[in-house]
Amino acid sequence: MISRKSVITFGMVAIPIAMYTATQDNDIHFNQLHKEDDSRIRYKKVCAHCGKEITGKDIVKGFQYDKDKYIVITDDEIEKIKTEKEKSIQILHFAQLNQISPVYYNRTYQAVPETGGEKAFELLRSALMAEQKIAIGKTVMGTKDTLMAIIPREDGMLISTMFYADDVKELQKQYDKPEVSEQEMNMAKVLINSMDTPFDPAKYKDEYQVKLRKLIETKISGKEIVAAKPDNTGKVIDLMDALKASVEKAKKDKETA
Repeated sequence: MISRKSVITFGMVAIPIAMYTATQDNDIHFNQLHKEDDSRIRYKKVCAHCGKEITGKDIVKGFQYDKDKYIVITDDEIEKIKTEKEKSIQILHFAQLNQISPVYYNRTYQAVPETGGEKAFELLRSALMAEQKIAIGKTVMGTKDTLMAIIPREDGMLISTMFYADDVKELQKQYDKPEVSEQEMNMAKVLINSMDTPFDPAKYKDEYQVKLRKLIETKISGKEIVAAKPDNTGKVIDLMDALKASVEKAKKDKETA
């Protein structure tokens, strides 16, 4: 499903694209029920003045400019003040991917060239891949300037919306950094290298959602819910012992795999 159409611009080059949502929600969602009779809880939108229940077609956007005073702004009026430049994704500069903290990334889209933009799109993608760079751009989405990272991949390009610096909190808690011995550091490196494998997203599954679905099926069938068995991993207090045990486990896991 197309999320929106836009144009990537840099210099005098314009690349028409379609943006598709790159992620989906597969989580199990629960409804709120009345405890006494298991009836669904409904939420109503009610006018504060007349008490009448309102549907979506009766709702407009309003900005409060004074106490109990609002000005109505329509979607058409919002669109009217956007220039063609603001509607496009303007590339501001290029940067290295590892220069950007992951905390700045928000929502990810797949970018696909529209008819006539294929060659320029592929040129941008392959040049970014060759230089190991990403593009930083911005566009107006909704009612605000939105920062974006255009990220090249072997099979296409991704566009990730980004937070501004003032949207990101500073680290809330600091800690006193204790001394780490050379022996501990070396053992930690051994552990990291023993668990070093290429990232394959297909290997990872939401196992807890599977357990939750099984719980639901058990309840539907009228069976009793059995408590999960405690993990019998044992606790290792000494850091070096814990590292050594972890290295041995990692080796065994690799051999099994």
